[in-house]
Amino acid sequence: MAKYKFRLNTLQRVREAARDERRTALAEAFRAEQVLADRKTELAAEIAGLEALRRTASAGRYLDVNRMLEVQRYELLLRAQGQEIAKQEVLLAAETERRRQFLVEADREVRVLEKLDERYQKEFQVEQVRRETKRLDEVATNRWRASGETH
Repeated sequence: MAKYKFRLNTLQRVREAARDERRTALAEAFRAEQVLADRKTELAAEIAGLEALRRTASAGRYLDVNRMLEVQRYELLLRAQGQEIAKQEVLLAAETERRRQFLVEADREVRVLEKLDERYQKEFQVEQVRRETKRLDEVATNRWRASGETH
C-alpha cells in the first residue's frame, strides 16, 4: 500500500517558518512597548519626586534660587523625554499593529495549506480504499471463476 506524502510539504514548512519569524517579530514589538511603558513610569516617578523636592526647597526660610533653577531645568528635560516617549509609543503601536497583521496573514497562509493537506489526505485514503476494494473484488472474481472451472 502506498504512503501518503503531501506534495506541498516544503512550501508548508517555509510558510510555517515565516509565520514563526513573524510571531517572534511581534513578540519583540510587545517587549519594546513594555520597555517604553516602564520608562514612562520611571519618568513620572522622577517628576513627582522633583515636585516634592521643589516644595521642600521653597518651604524653607531661605529660597535656594540655584537649586530651584536646577530642579526646573531637570524637570523640563524629563518632560521632553516624556514627550519623546509618547511619540515613540505612537510609532511603536503602529509598528506592532503592522506586525500583528503580518502574523495574521502568515497564519492564514499556513492554515490554507493545512486544510489542503487534510483534503488531499482524505482523498488519498478514499482512493486507497477504492483500490483495495477493487483488488479484493478481482481476487474474489478470479477465485469464483477458478472454482467454477474445476467443477
